[in-house]
Amino acid sequence: MNLVDRFLHYVSFDTQSDELTNLTPSTPGQMLFAQKLAEELERIGLTEVTLDDNGYLMASLPSNIDKDVPVVGFIAHLDTSPDMSGRHVSPRIVKNYDGKDIVLCAEEDIVLKPSEFPELHHYIGQDLIVTNGKTLLGADDKAGIAEIVTAMEYILKHPEIKHGKIRIAFNPDEEIGKGAHKFDVKAFGADWAYTMDGGEIGELEYENFNAAVARVTFKGRNVHPGYAKHKMINSIRIANQYAIMLPRWETPEHTEGYEGFYHLISFEGSVEKTVLTYIIRDHDRDRFERRKKELEHLTRKINNEFPGCASIEINDQYYNMREKVEPVMHIVDLVSEAMRAVDVVPMVKPVRGGTDGAQLSFKGLPCPNIFAGGLNFHGRYEFVPIQSMEKATEVIVQIARMVAEK
Repeated sequence: MNLVDRFLHYVSFDTQSDELTNLTPSTPGQMLFAQKLAEELERIGLTEVTLDDNGYLMASLPSNIDKDVPVVGFIAHLDTSPDMSGRHVSPRIVKNYDGKDIVLCAEEDIVLKPSEFPELHHYIGQDLIVTNGKTLLGADDKAGIAEIVTAMEYILKHPEIKHGKIRIAFNPDEEIGKGAHKFDVKAFGADWAYTMDGGEIGELEYENFNAAVARVTFKGRNVHPGYAKHKMINSIRIANQYAIMLPRWETPEHTEGYEGFYHLISFEGSVEKTVLTYIIRDHDRDRFERRKKELEHLTRKINNEFPGCASIEINDQYYNMREKVEPVMHIVDLVSEAMRAVDVVPMVKPVRGGTDGAQLSFKGLPCPNIFAGGLNFHGRYEFVPIQSMEKATEVIVQIARMVAEK
């Protein structure tokens, strides 16, 4: 299969993850996809192909040089986002995009418009893979998987490309924050690695949010509303009071760049009990810690007015990989050089989110993030330019070549 055929085949697998199952992988479709991938990796000639019971697939491209060079890895995730259906994905290719609206689903009037997604203007004249408007596409991260596999096959077919040993891995459950939890860094055996999980062409990221999730529980007391004076404690109202005490402008819809935020992702309750769930994000570790303390402070403030009403539980999710990558910045410089060698302009910027590479970096495997080419992830307006996927594949090959030359 060529790159595009491979990608179109991969998105036919339903691999949405599900944080409620408490399994690894969290859904059976991911394991099915991993099994098929394992067969393909062996078929194209990779060695040391292993697939464990948790759905972590690893393989090797053996060195073809007689000197010791670092072992570099490339990683992508098997799952797609639970935010929208990934079942029965029916993509189509828009050839030579003309810059106009793209009708995804005429009967439901779902249209991909440059007026709403101005980044489309960057891809006039290119070939775009889009959805049918009813599912996500799955370029996050099946574009990354297709690029890695295609690059490995290309190198195998071109022995004149000198390279050291290369390790590749495909893991489950990145979209629910568990992609690196059971990743065996020692067994992987790379000196460093790259996740092929970024967005538009040129993206190169070695900074990400520090992240935590907070659950604030409010206990109330319900009595007949006609006789509730000085008796009822309405937990919904108290929770709302808590929510509006947080800074209004420090939310996702009002922040960008290095600005952190509090994001209320769930508000569930009744008079008797209400639970607010927040995610906390900040690139700066000190500000991140202060954000957590602010939520704890507001919880105490509520309890001063309504004794014993509120409780909070905060759990860290991942940290900014920058502190682990900066001591080995040559691995970032290498990618910048590789991109320029294939006529891609590097765009180094912070991730306003997290990657498996963040957790892997703290497990001892420095792991910056490289573009896979897709845009508008997690929804029906997702698309990927074919030319961006081709360039990502070229970058992988170029990195392999340059590591051997160093």
